[in-house]
Amino acid sequence: MVNAVFIQNPQSIYKDRPGEAYHFPKQYLNVVQECVGDWVIFYEGRKGAFGYVSVQKVRSVGPDPHQEDHHYAWLDPATQWEFECVVPRNNGAGVAYERSLRSSNGRAMSGGANTSAVRRLSFDEFSEIVMAGLQPQNGPEALPRNASEIAYEFSEGQMPFHGAPISNIREKILSSRAARAQSFARMVKAAYRGRCAISGLDLRNGGGRAEVQAAHIRPVQHDGPDIVINGLALSGTLHWMFDRGLIGIGENYEILVSENKVPFEVRQRLISPTGRLHLPEDRRHYPHPDYIRFHRENIFGNAA
Repeated sequence: MVNAVFIQNPQSIYKDRPGEAYHFPKQYLNVVQECVGDWVIFYEGRKGAFGYVSVQKVRSVGPDPHQEDHHYAWLDPATQWEFECVVPRNNGAGVAYERSLRSSNGRAMSGGANTSAVRRLSFDEFSEIVMAGLQPQNGPEALPRNASEIAYEFSEGQMPFHGAPISNIREKILSSRAARAQSFARMVKAAYRGRCAISGLDLRNGGGRAEVQAAHIRPVQHDGPDIVINGLALSGTLHWMFDRGLIGIGENYEILVSENKVPFEVRQRLISPTGRLHLPEDRRHYPHPDYIRFHRENIFGNAA
């Protein structure tokens, strides 16, 4: 198995389905086939985030039935993990993470291998990029509210982020549910700046830390990925109601309430008077319509 970089931009000539399928020309078939069962890193160019943005496992590879010289890499949706920060091509010392991209001064070149849509990575290159991307965010919005929110497995697993041996990065970090949960929570809270998306309230504890929780829109048990566009910052009660299907989200981000299960006075107290989600400032972090639709069609209104 092999690690690699897949170039994937928000606007593309390829028939990508981010998080599900990567569309690529036949010239990269051998490299992509080597990646099956292993992790790859996604990179966005200048028309996107301009850096490494996420990591995900390749499940299988198959031909495009409508375009003879193209194939699909089918991805494992449950493994998608968004980096807490976009990782630039060069590290803090100004040296390109990928050795194949290094110019004479060590910085990433603009041509050459940089034009390849799929590039092999050594395990060291892969690990360095992943560790840079998963560095925990700081700030009162991203921090846990109290010590009980810090998962033991994650505190143990943080060692590789600071120069410790990285030989078990796949098993210890990328496959750790605890590490993923904490990273997802920080990203979602930071994206919403600590404000509840449904009530609109920004409540803080004595230390200034946000009281919201991070909710998956498409649940983890239904292969929901750990990415901001599959998350909502919600107060504890609203998180419970959303997970139970008492609250949903409409196509235009309007808040839907199961009226036969939620009393009117509760709706008045908990739901924003606007009747719409309070969204992140960055449109890139808006909830994705596919995840909202999944929740609406499979969870909303189905509470016992």
